[in-house]
Amino acid sequence: MSARNIFGMVSNVSVIIKELEDAGMRIEVGDDFSRYRYYRNSCPDRDGLFPIFDTASSFIDETNGFWICGFNAANELIHTQAVRLLDLSGISLGKHLDMHRHKYIVPDTTPDPDLTFFRGPEALKTVTGSVGYCGDFWLPSRGLGGPRSQGATGLLSRLLFEILQQTWKPDFAFAFVPKQLAAKGAHVRYGYSHCEPGQWIGPDQQVTVEEYLIWMKSTDIENVVARDVKTLRKTTQISSISLSLSAVDSKG
Repeated sequence: MSARNIFGMVSNVSVIIKELEDAGMRIEVGDDFSRYRYYRNSCPDRDGLFPIFDTASSFIDETNGFWICGFNAANELIHTQAVRLLDLSGISLGKHLDMHRHKYIVPDTTPDPDLTFFRGPEALKTVTGSVGYCGDFWLPSRGLGGPRSQGATGLLSRLLFEILQQTWKPDFAFAFVPKQLAAKGAHVRYGYSHCEPGQWIGPDQQVTVEEYLIWMKSTDIENVVARDVKTLRKTTQISSISLSLSAVDSKG
C-alpha cells in the first residue's frame, strides 16, 4: 500500500473513531477470538455465536480474522461485528457453503442441517479467491433516536471495510442479511454494492430461512474506502445517540 493510501486510511479511521467516541461508543479491535467469545457471552439474551467465529468450532486467529466491538460509558457491550478470511481458490462460494453450511445456518431453523443448503444468488457461482465473510453485526436500536437511525451503522461498517482492505485486500466480501432487513435497504447502510435474494432449502425442499446475500468485489471495496467518510450530521444527533447508548442494557 502506498504512503498516500496509508495516510488516507489512517485519516478515515481517525474520523470514524472520533465520531463514535463523541456519540458515546468506545471501539476495540482485536484478533483474539477467545476474547471475542468472552465478550459475546456477556450478552446472554442474544443468539449464540456462530461456529465460524467460535474458537470452540473453528480455527480462527490473527491470520484469518478480526473483530470490532463497541462499549458504552458503563463499559457494556453495545456493538459487535467480525470478519473471517476464506481461501476459496479454485472453488466457488456456493461450493464452500455446501461443504460448510453448518457454520452459516441460523440455529434451530431446519429439521436437518445435514440436508439444508443455500440457493438462489448468481454470485454463488462467481465469488471465489480470497473472500472476506462479514458477520455477527449487532447494534441495539432504541426507537428513532437510537444509534442505528442516526448513522452509526454506516460508520461501523465503514470501519470494518477500512481494516479489511488494509489487512488483506480480498477479491470479494460478503454477508447475509434477513429478508426483512434487506427489504429496508440494509445493504445500502452497510455499504455493499450487490444484494441478491436467497433461501435455505431444507430436506423436504421447504424454505427454512430467507436470507439475502450481500456482496462486493475488490473494486467495490476500493470505491467504498475512497469516498469521504459520512459523519454524524448534527451535534443534536450525536447527543441523542450518546443518551441512547448510555441507556442500552448490556444484554441487547
